[in-house]
Amino acid sequence: MKLRIFLYSVFVVLLTSCGSKKQVVKSQRQKTIVVKAPREEKATTPEAIPEKKTTTSESVVIKNTEEYIERFAPIAVREMHKYKIPASITIAQGILESGSGRSPLAIRSNNHFGIKCHRGWKGKSVTHDDDEKGECFRKYKHPERSYEDHSKFLVSRKRYAKLFRLRTTDYKGWAYGLKRAGYATDRKYPVKLIALIKKYNLDKYDRSAKSTRKTVNTVNSGDKTSFYYKVVKGDTLYSIARKFNLSVAKLKKLNKLRGNTISIGQQLILK
Repeated sequence: MKLRIFLYSVFVVLLTSCGSKKQVVKSQRQKTIVVKAPREEKATTPEAIPEKKTTTSESVVIKNTEEYIERFAPIAVREMHKYKIPASITIAQGILESGSGRSPLAIRSNNHFGIKCHRGWKGKSVTHDDDEKGECFRKYKHPERSYEDHSKFLVSRKRYAKLFRLRTTDYKGWAYGLKRAGYATDRKYPVKLIALIKKYNLDKYDRSAKSTRKTVNTVNSGDKTSFYYKVVKGDTLYSIARKFNLSVAKLKKLNKLRGNTISIGQQLILK
């Protein structure tokens, strides 16, 4: 009897020990969240954005005729001493032909004298309606270049040769001479030039002496000499660069300039 009880007790112990080893695992479903990857956008770095075309032409914004005269009279005087063309005539033509620098042709192409392409012109050009529709006119990078080309145009054409026998103070003779030589088709062209010269007292520039003032300063720093130019009224980067046989790019690099703006009294490094 005791043996039977003992065996029964052992059997119960074995059953309970095996049951305790079993682990009850409750399976819980986990929610799966699907996250979509963001759509790739096109790169917007400077390399991916096409650069806008820019022009290197120097634009000159003129408010009125007085400002035009102040801006370009020094250039006209310089051209007079070089080519013997009255400064008053040059300025008056510039005012009349370009509308004091505000005509579409002057703004688009820096052409202040309405000079057409003509045979042999290898520079840039624009089309403009004048005597005929869509005529070819010369285009310049800087307005000073237009003044230079105006002088060379008159000097190089035989039909204007007689004009250079006149004195630079004879603006009336030049005005009527230009019309006779065929510079303009307007019959009142010389009258208009003379009226402008009288109204703005432009003949005073015909008596202007050639500038001999010293504008270049030198500064010694150790064993290095630097040359500086003081900007005066009427100067532009182009005119200064041309005067000292430099490129505009070189002048801007020396002075760490980003744009073409300079101010009177500013000292620019030349070397």
